[in-house]
Amino acid sequence: MDKDFEYKYVVPEQRLQIFVESFWMLRNHSKEAKKVVILPDGRVDLFFSRSTEETFHISLSGIGTQPEQAEIAPDTITFAISFRLPGVEYILKHSIAGIIDTALLLPENFWDVEQHVLNDFEQFCQTMTARMLSSFPLSTDDRKLKLFDLIYGSNGSFSVQKLSEEVCWTSRQINRYFDQHFGLPLKSYCGILRFRASFPHIKNGKLSPEENFTDQSHFIREIKKLSGVLPKELRINQNDRFIQFSTIPVR
Repeated sequence: MDKDFEYKYVVPEQRLQIFVESFWMLRNHSKEAKKVVILPDGRVDLFFSRSTEETFHISLSGIGTQPEQAEIAPDTITFAISFRLPGVEYILKHSIAGIIDTALLLPENFWDVEQHVLNDFEQFCQTMTARMLSSFPLSTDDRKLKLFDLIYGSNGSFSVQKLSEEVCWTSRQINRYFDQHFGLPLKSYCGILRFRASFPHIKNGKLSPEENFTDQSHFIREIKKLSGVLPKELRINQNDRFIQFSTIPVR
């Protein structure tokens, strides 16, 4: 990873893991802006950011469906919470259907967070954990939680029909739920999860499908659609521009 970037990643405690994938921190120590590409990864990120050029701000990203060109300003620090989709409904309690491939700027007093929270990443994780546990839902829809357990557990490899049969919920109802709450069909979301699950294989030089793609041509087509480049170009990751890809350790 680019030596000017500092990256940290923390898995949440067990009680939160059905709703939250991770806490993470990214800092650009350089005095220059860094151009990066943000790849679709199926996550919904709540960002707390500060830089020398901008005031403290909080934003919520929707689900990405295409590669996004972005620039990380000099001396920028970002702490983030990456939510799984149940966390959007039950913790954030905020529809993201209208912010596909974009982000929403939130009020400065969102969750009563102030910019000094960016002074200590460990403290940030503890504070946000306490905040989310305090707003835990009194009840959840077991059918939805089972659906997401199957989706994430299979890295999006199950068909919509199979998921429908497993949770006793019609495909039409599932897709209506996804469209209304998240802004895209379930099939599209599963494709993004398969794409993301291929990152470690590609980074380790395995340029053939391992995540239930139909065949080699399907694999190449899906990687290019969601990253903008062929698998071999993604593996090279010139100038560490694919930021999520850069943070994956080589095994």
